[in-house]
Amino acid sequence: MSIVIIVEGKNDRSRLRRVLRPEIEILCTFGTLNSLKLEGLRRAVGSRDVYLYLDNDSSGRKIRSMLRDVFPDAEHIYTRRGYAGVEGTPDEYNLIQLEKAGLEEFLIYPEAPPYS
Repeated sequence: MSIVIIVEGKNDRSRLRRVLRPEIEILCTFGTLNSLKLEGLRRAVGSRDVYLYLDNDSSGRKIRSMLRDVFPDAEHIYTRRGYAGVEGTPDEYNLIQLEKAGLEEFLIYPEAPPYS
């Protein structure tokens, strides 16, 4: 399965990079979208499966709405309200949400500390 995850910014991408295998491409919207940026995202995605993981705030909802029109078959991943966006979401919660989206095979789980 070939996938791409779309997030809002580079800090979101950095946060997810901690729990996703390196071959998973994470694209950023970098804020406001226009037709040129949307077309660039569409070309970058190609025929891969798309997952949208955007902040649970007004900006994130607006971007999600625009991307929903471009990628109607995209899977939607949500962070919990109260976290400071995807970048402020704990790794443990990100892992749970990515598992719910069926992406277990692409996840990197933290190593358990050795017993003393």
